Amino acid sequence: MMDPKVEYRPLTPEEEARRRKRSVAIALALGAMVLLFFVLTIAKLGPQIMSRPL
Repeated sequence: MMDPKVEYRPLTPEEEARRRKRSVAIALALGAMVLLFFVLTIAKLGPQIMSRPL
């Protein structure tokens, strides 16, 4: 549970910039991991996956 007595101070511009950079880095890492999984999946299925009958 949240303690109702906790008070949060506003972030400084420097802290906001660091938070944004960290968020962008996490997003890029997640995107790279998704791309890696996609490429590995296609590689594991082989080149014939594109010429299979529907």
